[in-house]
Amino acid sequence: MGQENFKQMRKAMVVSQLRTTDVSDPRVIAAMSHVAREDFVPAAQRSFAYADRGVHISQGRTLNPPLATGRLLNMAHATKDDTVLVVGAATGYTAAVLAQLAGNVVAVEQDAKLAAIAAKNLAEFDNIRVESGKHADGWNQAAPYSVIVIDGLVEEIPQLLVDQLAPDGRMVAAVMKDGVSRLALGRTADGHIGYQYFADCGASPLPGFEKEKSFTF
Repeated sequence: MGQENFKQMRKAMVVSQLRTTDVSDPRVIAAMSHVAREDFVPAAQRSFAYADRGVHISQGRTLNPPLATGRLLNMAHATKDDTVLVVGAATGYTAAVLAQLAGNVVAVEQDAKLAAIAAKNLAEFDNIRVESGKHADGWNQAAPYSVIVIDGLVEEIPQLLVDQLAPDGRMVAAVMKDGVSRLALGRTADGHIGYQYFADCGASPLPGFEKEKSFTF
């Protein structure tokens, strides 16, 4: 498939998936229009790069659907004054988009092979660092962050990540709530965080955030 085809697919993603679903920040639209998502998926999956679903990238992992990522970034309101933590770097796509929006980006990935792929894909960006570590641990070495983007669906958001937010920081994620994938925006104030669930939207599961199973008798 030629480069022109991918440009048309990227344009169609913006028109049919983003603009019709409250992704209204022109900076987010411009960034997602610019970054070639096909460069961040395996060769065999490139024709699905802009599909309205997750794209398989490795055993048990799929790249978050463009719509979920777009809506999360739309609410994150990252600017050049922000240092952003991406939890779940995967192959580096969301970090590449955020590099257009934020001053500095730290992307953490717990799958060592994916972390290596992300580092290779993002080598030309001078405002992105890719780190290997458990998703739920974040990356405390570079905290605090004004924005944390959890790029996938989680069962819960651990306090350890919340603690890495700066005062008045923002956290965005897809959270499984009452059996539904719901996009959430969290804001910190006085050492606490409150969440606003702003949309029901499918997202790709991100490992490392499973709730402990309780036993009943």
